[in-house]
Amino acid sequence: MPFVTTADGTDIFYKDWGSGRPVVLAHGWPLNSDSWEAQQLFLADNGYRAIAHDRRGHGKSTQSWNGNEMDTYADDLAALLDHLDLHDVTLVGFSTGGGEITRYIGRHGTARVAQAVLVSAVPPLMLLRDDNPGGVPIEVFDGIRAGSAADRSQLYKDLADGPFFGNNRPGVEISQGIRDAFWLQSMAAGHRNAYESIAAFSATDFRDDLAKFDIPTLVVHGDDDQVVPFEVGGKASAALVKGAELIVYPGAPHGITDTHKQRLGDDLLAFLNTYGA
Repeated sequence: MPFVTTADGTDIFYKDWGSGRPVVLAHGWPLNSDSWEAQQLFLADNGYRAIAHDRRGHGKSTQSWNGNEMDTYADDLAALLDHLDLHDVTLVGFSTGGGEITRYIGRHGTARVAQAVLVSAVPPLMLLRDDNPGGVPIEVFDGIRAGSAADRSQLYKDLADGPFFGNNRPGVEISQGIRDAFWLQSMAAGHRNAYESIAAFSATDFRDDLAKFDIPTLVVHGDDDQVVPFEVGGKASAALVKGAELIVYPGAPHGITDTHKQRLGDDLLAFLNTYGA
């Protein structure tokens, strides 16, 4: 299986499908590269080289004891891009992966990057603070931490059965298969890795990183996202990136990579095809 080894000896697993201009897909918490399989296959079938990796501590990557924070996630992504010597890359980040690609640009710049896409992403800052009055209260994330420590398997089932896919909304029925896949991927993450990543996605301030975006950027977010509320995430990020294109999915939940597969694939492809136009 293909891996890249980082400076601290962590092995990062990746899947490299298709050929053409590269698209690198960063997944959400506490999932892995399999969560991108619909989009990865679609993009590869449409003439792009689609690459998805497992963040450290997730999926098939090393369950490292340390480095479960955004700076290291970004440096691991840099190691992957350097290892594959990728250029003119479109970086696509879902949820926590949106933070990963944002911090990558903040730390490493855009020399290798042509475009960026934030999908249901956690930037600019999720946590309620004096300078972020619209954020999510710390008690919400403390509750996730408590659930993770007490019974993380049940926590993941509750997320999949409820807010992640909007299955708790009237008239919404998400297949058992999709919910089971969420649980299965989540349980493949290391316990410490997933626990520490809660702070990484909730309390990291990406506003300075977004200020460094100097490439075409697409922001996609559902306006019924119960995990990363639209006003906190997509709307705020789009306002901070000069010239960003914002696409809002009416009534859509957080997990649009599954609930809106075709529309998201079409929107990604349309944005990719604007490169060089």
